[in-house]
Amino acid sequence: MQVTAIIAAGGRGERLGGPSLKQLLPIAGRAMLDRSVSAFLTHPAVAEVIVALPQSLIDDPPAYLRQHGDPGKALRLVAGGARRQDSVANAFRAAARESEVVVVHDAARPFVTADLIARTIAAAAESGAAVAALPARDTVKHAELMVRHAQHERTRERAWFVTETLPRDTIFLAQTPQAFRRDVLAAAFEFARRTNTEGTDEAALAEAAGHSVRLVTGDGSNIKVTTPEDLAIAEAMASARSAEVSRSTDSDAGEARAVRRAEGPARTGRAGTGYDLHRLTAGRPLVVGGVAIPSDRGAVGHSDADVACHAITDAILGAAGLGDIGRHFPDSDPRWKGASSLDLLERVAAMVRESGYEVGNVDVTIVLEAPRIRDHVGAMREAIARAIGVDAARVSVKGKTNEGLDAVGRGEAIAAHAVALIRSRR
Repeated sequence: MQVTAIIAAGGRGERLGGPSLKQLLPIAGRAMLDRSVSAFLTHPAVAEVIVALPQSLIDDPPAYLRQHGDPGKALRLVAGGARRQDSVANAFRAAARESEVVVVHDAARPFVTADLIARTIAAAAESGAAVAALPARDTVKHAELMVRHAQHERTRERAWFVTETLPRDTIFLAQTPQAFRRDVLAAAFEFARRTNTEGTDEAALAEAAGHSVRLVTGDGSNIKVTTPEDLAIAEAMASARSAEVSRSTDSDAGEARAVRRAEGPARTGRAGTGYDLHRLTAGRPLVVGGVAIPSDRGAVGHSDADVACHAITDAILGAAGLGDIGRHFPDSDPRWKGASSLDLLERVAAMVRESGYEVGNVDVTIVLEAPRIRDHVGAMREAIARAIGVDAARVSVKGKTNEGLDAVGRGEAIAAHAVALIRSRR
């Protein structure tokens, strides 16, 4: 599946103020635009990146838009339009005809993660359109601007008054990335042109054109820099991340660096192994390799207890010298209660990319007496491949039984063994 990424950077950022274009402002010494573009240029699922810019930047682009480290990945610049949707439409017209999915991101969201990009693309490929969004945490009020008599005064005041309190559990705050199958985004832009519809984002245009838009759980750190206060927050976040990465590098990745030095430039591949086992009990869903398998019993665990994903996660972490799954996602942390193991696997794949490696291939053997997994292997390979950012051909899934021996053989547990190969990105 070929994916085109569009970075919307055609505006001037009037609300932020100042003489410079907002997207060029530095955050911890690195331009906001550079951070956003780099997130997609380095993502393994993205084949090309198109940046919509003011004409002044096209005439004299910064260095990071003139050259980048991956010669196999296209980077193109197009002129933005009067509105955001015009800028994105211009970029869409420049997208490769072979692209099946188009993902759109605001340059003003410089902290987008590889995990969120991958999940949004996968959801769009499956459902047609997807938008990252966070559930509202505060009570939401609908209001109207009204003129009322002030109490105890012979004056009239113009102010906002509440007309309705909206149910918070159905309100979501949209972010980017937003991703679309090519035909869906084309239909959205054609509908907007024909009806003169204006949308605040591409998802709104897709909705107006009659397409369903799927929500993908967003990221609280994926903030949009709009005001001077936002810029100060972004600066603090970037500084904190730099300090955290430095500490993490010293504690978690020191061994990995030492091994890379010992290997030398000629040895670029590393292997790791993983193993996981969970008890089976009635009343729990059975999730294996990211796929729900019909069964009267499921695995017991803090997350969704997916032994295949857990074994692969440990194999990848082991290959990179980054510890194990319990170190990064402990069962004492309520954040991972009921978590999707595919999501944890995506996070680990992103960590490995940040450490200078990428996943080459994985091989997992699932040991389970019943039910048989034969009919689900294809779906497992696809789900795992999406999570780690590789083609499904690089994922092997095998099923075995334990011939009636031990707890697995008696049907009391499920186990998985995995091997992962990672390779240097340099």
